[in-house]
Amino acid sequence: MNELIIELTDISPREFFGQNNENIDLLKKHFPKLKIVARGNKIKVYGDEDLLDEFDKRFDLLTAHYAKYNKLDENSIERLLASNGTEAFESSEASGEVLVHGVSGRLIRAQTANQRRLVDAAKDNDMVFAVGPAGTGKTYTGVALAVKALKEKQVKRIILTRPAVEAGENLGFLPGDLREKLDPYMQPLYDALRDMIAPEKLAHYLENGTIQIAPMAFMRGRTLDNAFVILDEAQNTTHAQMKMFLTRMGKNAKFLVNGDPGQIDLPRRTISGLKEALLVLQKIEGIKIIYLDDKDVIRHKLVKKVIEAYKGIEHNN
Repeated sequence: MNELIIELTDISPREFFGQNNENIDLLKKHFPKLKIVARGNKIKVYGDEDLLDEFDKRFDLLTAHYAKYNKLDENSIERLLASNGTEAFESSEASGEVLVHGVSGRLIRAQTANQRRLVDAAKDNDMVFAVGPAGTGKTYTGVALAVKALKEKQVKRIILTRPAVEAGENLGFLPGDLREKLDPYMQPLYDALRDMIAPEKLAHYLENGTIQIAPMAFMRGRTLDNAFVILDEAQNTTHAQMKMFLTRMGKNAKFLVNGDPGQIDLPRRTISGLKEALLVLQKIEGIKIIYLDDKDVIRHKLVKKVIEAYKGIEHNN
């Protein structure tokens, strides 16, 4: 039986191995045919030569990730073990930078390869589509990019919108003022903003219009200059809504369109504006489409399993 010995240097074994060696347990699950023993700052691995070579490559990815981000968690390990070996680090080095210093000192940065590609795309293109399933960080990364642009004075305002499909864009019958009517639909955007901007400042930005939250219907007729504009849940736009929104772009504007084509809530036989846009705009220079997948899921580990389970049903229908 072949043996591989890896010695950790400049890395805390306790932090790298995880509490009660939980990270080592994940490695054992991924490599069931290898015997993996962790003692002190050394890992000894026994098994076939080919598997040991693969383990060595994956372990290099884990140590590189830890060196860069000073942490290693279950989601990171699963992504790196499932990656093709290079995709985890093939985007530009700058895209791994801290995007925003959030509330309570939270450091907010892209956490996966595709999220880093999204950061890169937003730097080089004025219109970006981020497409992928729930939990892949489309909205959160987008809001971080918008807040970063605002803080660095690249734009003067942030505009957030999403289609209120359940209310048919007719919000008049709901109680409260416009923002209160929209709150149930905009909650994911609010949650992200609260992580990144202190409460008093966020309230001030909302009050003076630096951050605007508006339904799709209120976009009609506007020209959006000097703004970072995010359209969330874009899969629930119609052809007319999507065309209207995209043509609002003014000078010095960044548009980010987020959506999950697998979660369309439109009436039957209604074409999704997002699906249509992805087809007709894919070859236009200055527009970039970034696809995220289940390897980018950073919610509870069960979310990834739920996505995989539903894939099987959807592919059979």
